[in-house]
Amino acid sequence: MTDPPPHDAVPVSVRLGEVVPPEDPEDWTRPLTWVVALGMLSGPLVALGWFTIAPPLTATGAVPATYLVAGFLAGGAAATGATQLGVARAWTATLGAGLFGALLIVVLGAVVAGERQTGEVSPTLAHALIAALAGLAGAGAAAPAAAIMARLPSRPARFLPALVSGLVAAVVTVRIVMGTTGATP
Repeated sequence: MTDPPPHDAVPVSVRLGEVVPPEDPEDWTRPLTWVVALGMLSGPLVALGWFTIAPPLTATGAVPATYLVAGFLAGGAAATGATQLGVARAWTATLGAGLFGALLIVVLGAVVAGERQTGEVSPTLAHALIAALAGLAGAGAAAPAAAIMARLPSRPARFLPALVSGLVAAVVTVRIVMGTTGATP
């Protein structure tokens, strides 16, 4: 029988099953902490770049960037879940990252939308809502895959099934909710 790894060799986020602020600055040097942080922020960072560089001009029909934001949200949630060991931890980390990212995307869409309209939502906010909803659907599809694969020792083996199921669910959700304007992802 092998001895468990020393307490200090396991990152805080894995020991507690959730993302917590580091106890000391050295914790940010651990790769899993960065994977979790970037996983939770990947969708919102892509949305911020889209909304500031080339915001959508119309709310009718999905554009490639809508798929991109939803995909990054689902993929980031899958990456966060893949860092966790244990079924419950992988499931909750994936959903938690998806919820956090979706909330940030909607907030960014509301803040960046320059126009304030009554009775009609701005194109930026409309795409933010759809991308957040689709990314959250992707995180919901990735969570069971992450939980099923959580016992595998290889992180890529834990990540890939969650990523694929999350991306498929995100793309399908965007297509169902918003349709296309002729441009496909």
